[in-house]
Amino acid sequence: MALRLLTSRVAVRAYMPVVRKSATWAVYRGYATKKYTSDHEWISVDNGVGTFGITDYAQKALGDVVFVETPAVGDVVAAEDQVGAIESVKAASDIYSPVSGEVVNVNEALSDEPSLINTSPEDEGWLAKIKMSNTAELDNLMDEKAYAAHCDAAEEH
Repeated sequence: MALRLLTSRVAVRAYMPVVRKSATWAVYRGYATKKYTSDHEWISVDNGVGTFGITDYAQKALGDVVFVETPAVGDVVAAEDQVGAIESVKAASDIYSPVSGEVVNVNEALSDEPSLINTSPEDEGWLAKIKMSNTAELDNLMDEKAYAAHCDAAEEH
């Protein structure tokens, strides 16, 4: 009897890593939905809501960011509409929406600390969240490999 109990406990523990692997897969799927525009914006989609911002490539080109204008919550935007602007010590640049939908959240931290775009452009420096009205628009955007090629081509010119 004691041997059977020990065996069942070992079997339960052996199953635990399988759960962790499936959780890791969920993280990978979330990462796989990250897309890029030719204007150097990124978007990551989770349950029909896209979080977007500017890429690391764009923030390096801009230099030290000193001001960020974000869209307002409730704004309805179309893909490629201007939704804000970023000013740096070098230049100013418009921000375009990568997809159509309604703005449901903005990164309020950027008003006090615009340098978040320089230190963490694709994480803490996100600009806004959009509830997407047409998920098919993601097909018009680049994946990571295509975006890297786009940036390489821009550097060659």
